[in-house]
Amino acid sequence: MPRSNIAILAIVVLVFLTGACQTASPAGAQVTQPSTSPSLEGTSWQLVRFQGGDDTTLTPDERAKYTIEFGPDGQLAARIDCNRGRGTWTSNGPSQLQFGPLALTRAACPPGSLHDHIVKQWGFIRSYVMRDGRLFLSLMADGGIYEFERITTTTP
Repeated sequence: MPRSNIAILAIVVLVFLTGACQTASPAGAQVTQPSTSPSLEGTSWQLVRFQGGDDTTLTPDERAKYTIEFGPDGQLAARIDCNRGRGTWTSNGPSQLQFGPLALTRAACPPGSLHDHIVKQWGFIRSYVMRDGRLFLSLMADGGIYEFERITTTTP
């Protein structure tokens, strides 16, 4: 067999093997990459409610008193009722989320505040979902879900 035929045969085999490793799809169908979770970086949210794993529902007296702002480089700013703080966040995969320690001011919030509840559970948040303009933060072991709405800023 001449060398040119061997080279052509090698190219055909290579193309065949490359094609065999690709995912087959129906004729005319578009192949899309798997979707990833939307980025949290640069977003701000205010608390709507907490739905506990035991069906307990807690709502803030004022949504704007409970906010999270996801900054760049894994930094975050939070307002938890009468206290403000800074901390870190990481997302090591789609929908995964973990908060680092939160450095908070130490004012005593009024009765009925969700401050203590949120602070106790802060380190147990493990995942998130964004759906219909809402952010849902889930606690590990089906402990509950915090529902937030996006804070939009308008410029005059």
